[in-house]
Amino acid sequence: MAVQNNGVSSSTTSTQPLWLLAEITYRCPLHCAFCYNPTDYDKHTQNELDTKTWIKVLNQARDLGALQLGISGGEPLLRDDIEIIVEEAHQLGYYSNLITSGVGLTDKRIDAFKKGGLDHIQLSMHDITEEINNFITNTKTFELKKKVAAMIKDRGYPMVLNVVIHRYNIDHVKEILEMAEALGADYVELANTQYYGWSLINRNQLMPTKEQIDHAELVTNQFRDRVGNKMKVFFVVPDYFAERPKKCMNGWGEVFMIVTANGDVLPCHSARVLPNMVFPNVKDDELKGAWYDSPAFNKFRGDEWMKEPCRTCPEKENDLGGCRCQAFLLT
Repeated sequence: MAVQNNGVSSSTTSTQPLWLLAEITYRCPLHCAFCYNPTDYDKHTQNELDTKTWIKVLNQARDLGALQLGISGGEPLLRDDIEIIVEEAHQLGYYSNLITSGVGLTDKRIDAFKKGGLDHIQLSMHDITEEINNFITNTKTFELKKKVAAMIKDRGYPMVLNVVIHRYNIDHVKEILEMAEALGADYVELANTQYYGWSLINRNQLMPTKEQIDHAELVTNQFRDRVGNKMKVFFVVPDYFAERPKKCMNGWGEVFMIVTANGDVLPCHSARVLPNMVFPNVKDDELKGAWYDSPAFNKFRGDEWMKEPCRTCPEKENDLGGCRCQAFLLT
């Protein structure tokens, strides 16, 4: 379908969204220094969408072609309707993924998720030591996370651990991977901090050195060689140390859509940092119109928005000019 861009300089053909991320709530019992919750937190914690509206969102996104649903936050388990949302997602045919700190996951709730058709639970871990876990999250959740990991494994879910890497835990990567192995993890994402939101504010305290990054990647590769196919390990290099710019979410407004806790529809997590952007909201707009017709989603689709030297760069199809949000934050 050709995009009708309402005056925005872009002429391209947009695809259907494949992945819907539902940021159910921004409330969270943790206080992580790298949190990607909005820094103007109070502004976005009012008027959370109710269950009925989330069900409508799931149906509209599925009609557009979305196949995968991420249920995220904040901490989504602070809401008491996740079981309803999971069951609806299953009935609609989504592959559903709960992204959680584990706080609030009880035997009763995980059994309800299993019965309702939840496909996948991603659990965040922070370090091998209780000291760093409690320091970086400002909570005493170290032992809880181990118990939750066991609950996930016991229910037959794939064990998926996400560990945000920063200055305080990067030198523990070997031990973190060994802990994940002991927990029976099937997948581990070592996600180096990307500097948006609160992590940008705390960047000077969180950013490791290039030497630490290189050593952590070496240790990761050595671990991969040892475990083979038993565990899949992803090492996400921080953009600040990458060799080339990344393509934003596989292309701005190409496959990825976020609906926030208060109903804003975004093409990426950090899009709200960009100036002079007005995003549609599900309280007022259908997702179809938001995806295909809104100026915000068409703003950086394709490449006609580019200025020289990007417009004629032979690499433009590979990176689409890189992340627009980071480009703005660094200028």
